[in-house]
Amino acid sequence: MMKKIEQIFENFLWHSRLLVLIAVLASLVASFLLFLAGIYEIFYPVYKLIKTGDIVVFQKKILGSVIASLDLFLIATFLIIFALGIYELFISKIDPAERDERSSRILIVRNLEDLKTKLGKIIVMVLSVYFFKQTLNYEFKNSIDFLFIGIGLVGIAIALYLSHKESHENKTYH
Repeated sequence: MMKKIEQIFENFLWHSRLLVLIAVLASLVASFLLFLAGIYEIFYPVYKLIKTGDIVVFQKKILGSVIASLDLFLIATFLIIFALGIYELFISKIDPAERDERSSRILIVRNLEDLKTKLGKIIVMVLSVYFFKQTLNYEFKNSIDFLFIGIGLVGIAIALYLSHKESHENKTYH
């Protein structure tokens, strides 16, 4: 009797992994919406230029819009990699990704550490783009502001260097 209860419970536990499909689908929907928002960020200043003909406003807004769209696209990419990664870890391998040369192994996740590494690199890029976006709109009032911006840039450079170095070390040892 206890063996049967244990078997039923373990089957229930094993099938509970399918709850991950909720996160996969929600991530894909959110990614799609962020791609749409990124496209909107690019085309809205163009629409305003056509409507008003004000090239000065367009020139001021387009760089911020491009950076904002880049940020949205990076987060959308993060969500896709997250969705594919947790699907592969909890549900099943994605056979087309395994066979396709174009996948370049970025979408293939072997374990949780692999997924964390891939997502961590994207987070560093998102934060870098966000930092750059914030500095565009920042009003520098004194010299200490420039110092803090410089420290922020050095921090970003170190983070990018370390994530790049780690990926090269992993290629060398594997």
